[in-house]
Amino acid sequence: MKKKTIVTVVLSSVFALSAVCLAACTGKKPEKKTEDWRDQSIWLEENALLPTAAAALPESNSKRSDNVSVHDPSIFRDPKDGAYYAFGTHFAVASSYDLIEWTQEASDNAFQVLYGDEKVTISGVDWPKALEDTVRLVKPVATGSNAIQTTWAPDVEYLNGKYYMYYSITGGFGSSASAIGRVEADNVLGPYSNNKILLQSVSADEMNFVSEAAGGKPNCIDSELFFDKDGKLWMVYGSHFGGIYIKELYNEGDNIGLPKEEGAGKLLWKGGKKVVEGPFVYYNATTKYYYLMTTYGALMTDYNMHVARSENPDGPYVDVSGKDMATLTAAEAGNSYGNKVANNFRFDRDGHGQTNGYAAMGHNSVIKDADGNYYAIYHVRRQTKTGTVNAQHNLAVSKIYFNKEGWPVMAPTFYVGETAGLVTAAQAAGEYDIVLHSTTTTVTSVASESYTLAADGKITKGGTEVGAWSMTSDYYISLTIDGKTYSGVVSTGWDPYATESYQKGVYTITAVSDTGASLWGLSK
Repeated sequence: MKKKTIVTVVLSSVFALSAVCLAACTGKKPEKKTEDWRDQSIWLEENALLPTAAAALPESNSKRSDNVSVHDPSIFRDPKDGAYYAFGTHFAVASSYDLIEWTQEASDNAFQVLYGDEKVTISGVDWPKALEDTVRLVKPVATGSNAIQTTWAPDVEYLNGKYYMYYSITGGFGSSASAIGRVEADNVLGPYSNNKILLQSVSADEMNFVSEAAGGKPNCIDSELFFDKDGKLWMVYGSHFGGIYIKELYNEGDNIGLPKEEGAGKLLWKGGKKVVEGPFVYYNATTKYYYLMTTYGALMTDYNMHVARSENPDGPYVDVSGKDMATLTAAEAGNSYGNKVANNFRFDRDGHGQTNGYAAMGHNSVIKDADGNYYAIYHVRRQTKTGTVNAQHNLAVSKIYFNKEGWPVMAPTFYVGETAGLVTAAQAAGEYDIVLHSTTTTVTSVASESYTLAADGKITKGGTEVGAWSMTSDYYISLTIDGKTYSGVVSTGWDPYATESYQKGVYTITAVSDTGASLWGLSK
C-alpha cells in the first residue's frame, strides 16, 4: 500500500496574470530519484530545517507561460509517473512535473475527462452518471444565484493500487445540505465510477450529526485525507456551519479509505459567521507538529489562509497565542483565528508595480517533495486599487518555510524553482517593500510600504527609526516594527509584482508575529 502524505493546489484562468509564475504548457519529465519518493519512511526522515548552502538569487522567470484554472485545488502526485495533479471544483484538473509549468487537463465543467461521456440529466442539469445517487440524495439547486452544478473540492488518493477520488456535492451555494462521496479508477484521470456515499448532512438526525460543541450540524464538504506518522488514515472536512471535523478511516484491507465509525467525528475548529472551510492537514517530522490549514472569508472577495498546529493528528490545534481552535467562544468563532498566512495585498515597487494587487487567496493544499521542500498550492484572484476583485481563480504555488519556533510561513513570491539557502545579515541588509498583513478578514488590500533594514540592526521608515532586526544561522530573522515582533526566515525569490521589465531575483522575508499576523518583504 502506498501512502500519500501531503498535498495542495490552486487555480487560474482567462485573466492573464502577468505576475503568476505558474504555467500551462507541457513540462519535461522529472529526473529519476535514487530512492522511491513514495516510501513513507523517506517522507518522515528528520531532515534539518536549516539549509546548508548559500542561497542564490533566481536569474529569470523563463519557465512562466499561460495560466491554468483550478478552483479549490487539491494536489496529488501520481506514483506511476511522478507527475503532480491539481484537482479542483468544477471538475477542473491541471498537471505539472515541477510545480512551475502546468498543463490544463480538464477545464471547468468538462466532467467527461474524469467520468466519461455517460451522463444523467437531473432538474435540467447534466451530471456524470456515476454520481447519480449522490445528486439525487442532495438535490442541488439547479438555477439562480445559489445553483450548484458541480462536485466540490475533490481529493485524490492512491490506495492498494487504485485511485480514489473523494468529492462533495452541496444543495446550493452556502447550503449545509451536503454529502461526501468516493469514486475509483485505474488511472489518475479516470474514468471514475463505483460511487459510495461516505458521509452526508442532508438528513443529519439519521447520521447523529447534531453537535452542541459546534453549535449545529457539520457540513459534509471539503474532505481531505492524510496519513499520520504512525500510518493511521484520517479525513478532515467541514465548514463554518458546524466547524471543521476529523474522522479516522480504515488504513488497510477491503474497507481502506472508508470511515471506521458512524457520526461526525471530532471537532477541530469552531465554525463562525466569517466562514472557516477548506481544511488541510500535513505533518513535519522535524518540528514534530501536524499543521491544520483553513480558509476564512468569502471566496470572491476576502478569502484568506490560516494555520494552527498540534502534536496529535486529531488535535487540539492551537495558534501562536495558544488558543485552541475547537474551544472558541461564539464571539471568537465570528472572527479570524489561527495564524493568518496571507490576505489581500499589493506590492508597490517604487512606481513600477502592477496596477492590480492579489486577493481572495485560499482553499490551499500542501505538498512535500522528495527533497524535503514544502509548497502551498492555492487559488488567487486580482484586485484593482479601487477594491474590485475579479471573478477568475488562478493557480498559484508558493514555498512554505518554518521559523525557529516551528511555525509555517509562506513565501511572498510564486515558486519558480528557487531553493532555500543561507543569507548573511550583510546580504539581507538594505531597502525593502514590506506588507504587514492584518489579522482580520477584510476585502481591504494592504499595500506595501518602504522600510530600510540598516546594517547596524535598526529599521527605519522615511528616515525615522521604527524598530530593529537581527538574524541567526544566516537564515532566521527577527524583526520588531512599531512594537510588534515577527519571527521568520530570509530567502530568495523572483519578484512577480513589478511590471515585467523590472522583475528580478530578490531577497524575501516571511515571518509571523506573536499575535498571528504575517509580514512579507521584498528587497528593492
